Amino acid sequence: MYLRFGWVVGNVGLIGTLIIVTLATSITFLTSLSIASIATNAPVKAGGAYYLISRSLGVEMGGAIGIPLYLAQAFSVALYVMGFSESMVAIFPSLNIKLVGIVTIILLSLLALFSTKAAIRAQFLILAIIAFSLVSFFLGSPIEDSYIELWGVPASESVNFWTVFAVFFPAVTGIMAGVNMSGDLKDPAKSIPKGTFMAVGVGYVIYMVVPFFFAFRADAVTLVSDNMIMQKIALWGFAILLGIWGATLSSAVGSMLGAPRVLQALSVDKVLPSKLSFLGKSSGDEKIPRAATIFTSIIALILVIVGDLNMIAPILTMFFLTTYGTLNLTSGIETLLQSPSFRPKFKVHWAFSFLGTIGCIAVMFLINALATIVAIVFISGIYVWLRRRRLKTTFGDVARGMLLQIVRYALLRLDLKVADAKNWRPNILVFAGMPTKRWHLIDFAYGVVQEKGLITVATILPEKGITQERVSKHAHNISSYLREKNIKTLVRVTKAEDPFIGSKQLVNSYGLGSLVPNTVLLGDTEENKHHNPYCEMITHFYQSKRNVIILQNDFKLNYGGAKKIDLWWGGLKGNGGLMMIIAHLIKTSPRWQNIQVCVKMVVASQEAAKGTRENLKKILIEMRVDFDYEVIVSQGRRFWNILQEESKDSTMVMMGLKVPDEDFAAYYKQLKENTSGITNKVFFLASELIEFEDVLN
Repeated sequence: MYLRFGWVVGNVGLIGTLIIVTLATSITFLTSLSIASIATNAPVKAGGAYYLISRSLGVEMGGAIGIPLYLAQAFSVALYVMGFSESMVAIFPSLNIKLVGIVTIILLSLLALFSTKAAIRAQFLILAIIAFSLVSFFLGSPIEDSYIELWGVPASESVNFWTVFAVFFPAVTGIMAGVNMSGDLKDPAKSIPKGTFMAVGVGYVIYMVVPFFFAFRADAVTLVSDNMIMQKIALWGFAILLGIWGATLSSAVGSMLGAPRVLQALSVDKVLPSKLSFLGKSSGDEKIPRAATIFTSIIALILVIVGDLNMIAPILTMFFLTTYGTLNLTSGIETLLQSPSFRPKFKVHWAFSFLGTIGCIAVMFLINALATIVAIVFISGIYVWLRRRRLKTTFGDVARGMLLQIVRYALLRLDLKVADAKNWRPNILVFAGMPTKRWHLIDFAYGVVQEKGLITVATILPEKGITQERVSKHAHNISSYLREKNIKTLVRVTKAEDPFIGSKQLVNSYGLGSLVPNTVLLGDTEENKHHNPYCEMITHFYQSKRNVIILQNDFKLNYGGAKKIDLWWGGLKGNGGLMMIIAHLIKTSPRWQNIQVCVKMVVASQEAAKGTRENLKKILIEMRVDFDYEVIVSQGRRFWNILQEESKDSTMVMMGLKVPDEDFAAYYKQLKENTSGITNKVFFLASELIEFEDVLN
């Protein structure tokens, strides 16, 4: 206002300036609406904007915004103090600019450490000085013959509208000063909206009035060329200098009070590394974050002594704007989701909040596109870092509500679609029991799905003596274990009087709408008394139109070195098509490197072998899979003997099961005996109502 507002009026004229002020204030007004909505929804504690964002969008997003916000405020202390120091040196050339800056920061720090109330009371004195400087300006007189410059200097000589807008916009971004004091306010839900609206309103009135005095008292060329034109117009020129000092010191005090409180909140929520936990402590009756204040003061002192702040100033502006944009986004999402927990006293339509978000993003790129990109990369890096740390919090966020809305939309859309082969992927239900005991099942399923399909790890607990609380705790423990292993799955734990009955019940009932598991993955049974119930369960899965994959309990797969899968094939129909798809997914999975699939068939004669080879080669080419193939002439040998000989050194052996019938139990028992010498064998039973050859063609 003191140094650049005349330049703004000179370049775009009175009308252009009023438009710029209105546009800029509109964005901060929309942000104020969002702040009021969030602040009146639930009790607001220390942390200001970080607190508001983290309690809605989660601690990771809150931290990703909060850390840059703290840095922006801490660096701003140095920026404002250096501005004050430069003006002091301009009046008193004998002073050392860095010495003035150091002394000023020390005095402001002592004020903030001594008493928050005293620091805020000092702001009233500064406010009075600024008011005095404005009165002096309004009572001034024209310095030359002038008329109202509606559109500023000629277009060929002036700076374009949006460049001028970018220069002016930081003048309206101070609305967060009060929000940052949220932990010190007696009634934040009342004070934050009221104070923020008053700040925006008073600022808007002043910014709309001042341009008229510039336009009436100096012409456009003078306004553009003289940064101290306000001092020359004012009745008492020294009052403008006092105003400049008051404005810089006021902003410095606001940042010196706000930055430590954001840092304290970040430490309390364990966003910062544990070595910095001391920053979360408070002292005295006013609960002053003294450790965080000293830490902030040290950063500001270092910057004043060694830093060139002009290079980073644009990025700091981007950090502030990102915070405002995120607050608008938070309010918009909360309002749009209409969660029962979001019941603000101050209601804002979600469209206004999203409009504020768009405005902040647009302004960021208008001001400095490169600084915007740097800020986004920096914030994204912090977010990824916090996500990898997997912070545990006691508060929820809107992420679950957002995901539920997305899932609802997708499920309802999915129910309208007819299932087709081209979009088929395995949605696997894994009966793993305790994951530690049957880890190979989960490992196999995850390698097949490749984070593109769904996996549900299921466990059946005995009905007797197991409470529902224990079921929930068991599911939570399995989920935590899988997260530690970086395995992303769903978990389902249920009770049943018998594990085989429970498995059948779960297959019948598990799923949501048309999204149900299409494939069941399980281990083999080893106890003879369980053989018949086990085979009955397999039959039930088949009749329920679920594909079945059985891994032997001794299944082990080494991910290193060369590997080979033998796929014993009988054609594309049924099991053959399912095995081909799973083999292709395994071969293209990042988990299995340097693995080769060989499709093997047995024929009775050399004549049959020739035609079979040609057909098999043609089929594999049409399927666009990089598989080898081998046709073996039986020469009177039993198939099982051929299998033992050909696959004795293979890494994995895939075989199909026959369609379950009355003799399935006896068949399966004989099958296991015939393949007892083969390790790492996998049995497949295709039963889904889908043509698997269409998936491959």
